[in-house]
Amino acid sequence: MAFKKLINSKKLLSLFAMLTLFGTQVLMAQVESTTKAAEGAPAAAANAADKPSVWAGPLYYVLLFLVVCFAVAIVGKILRVYDLTKQIQGKKPMNWNNITGILFLLFLILGLYGSYWSFTTQGAMILPSAASVHGESLDTMFYVTFGITVTVFIITQILLFGFVFQYRGSDKRKATYYPHNNAIEAAWTIAPAIVLTVLVVFGFTTWRKITNHVDAEGEKASIDIEVVGHQFAWELRYPGKDQKLGKMNYKLVSGTNKVGVDFKDKHSMDDLVADTLVVPVNKSIRLNIQAQDVIHSVYMPHFRVQLNAVPGLPTFFKFTPTVTSRQMKAKEDNAKFEYLLYCNKICGGGHYNMQKVVRVVTEAEYQTWLAQQKPYLTDALKKELKFAETKQKEEKSENRLALNN
Repeated sequence: MAFKKLINSKKLLSLFAMLTLFGTQVLMAQVESTTKAAEGAPAAAANAADKPSVWAGPLYYVLLFLVVCFAVAIVGKILRVYDLTKQIQGKKPMNWNNITGILFLLFLILGLYGSYWSFTTQGAMILPSAASVHGESLDTMFYVTFGITVTVFIITQILLFGFVFQYRGSDKRKATYYPHNNAIEAAWTIAPAIVLTVLVVFGFTTWRKITNHVDAEGEKASIDIEVVGHQFAWELRYPGKDQKLGKMNYKLVSGTNKVGVDFKDKHSMDDLVADTLVVPVNKSIRLNIQAQDVIHSVYMPHFRVQLNAVPGLPTFFKFTPTVTSRQMKAKEDNAKFEYLLYCNKICGGGHYNMQKVVRVVTEAEYQTWLAQQKPYLTDALKKELKFAETKQKEEKSENRLALNN
């Protein structure tokens, strides 16, 4: 038996050696290719640019994973052969229950340290400070959920691995079958249900404020701003003096009418176009979100705003900014700081560059800026509309003549 195990171990060692040799050759080839490219070899650099290395991708890491698996299997085989050899010699075999229990305990310690390292090293890689009313509510909900989750995680992991170590298999005691306990089952069912209910209700009320079609009682009407996404830019449209945005029609999209504004709607005549998303502080803003080609996503991390822009499905998001750009520059100690509107959906090759500057200003500054914006209905668009109207009349006249004849 031990001899057969040894033969199997030798086969496993041979396979492991082949994989290791193959992996080493691959790694050396990759290093050599990188070195040549760094030295400025034109052919190697051109080939590297035209044909990216396969080994830096998933295949290389799959191979590395297999090598680790084989290494673990080989160690296990060696220990098994050693144990069988001791049994043949009439000596006391290895206590696998103790070994397993110790390994579980080590795994617990390493896992807890890994969690601690992740929190301390990567904990700062969270969203920036909230600059909107609902953003503070979302952050509170996030931290409460996170605190509950982490606490439960630590307790359950310590109990899980601690019990495995403390009550590992032993000839000195016998396990007891404990099939049912109403009190324990009620506790672990009711407690999570209460916690989840509170979190869901809190989240639901916050979400309702964001997506409520009607402004809250006593609240001034939200400022409507239209955001239209296409590959790879955002188009912004503001209402004019009537404070109402005109309707849109995708059939009207052209080179001069980028978002397809329908000028048969009287509210469209005074609409404004802007290059920067400027909003007044402490005022409710309603972003009317649309897309022209593929799915995009309006994402403004400081304001905790994120909602998909779906072709043919208008959506909206309401928020109230609380910190001006000037105040945030002072807070961040960064004179070049700007709020940004990103696309958070991979929408094509230029996705990385699809963003707009967002500027939060005082009410007076907002009104001054708004007065300087150009009307959406430009002279070129007027000529295009007039030409289309004339053409439409000619077609109707031709149709009438054809019917009379």
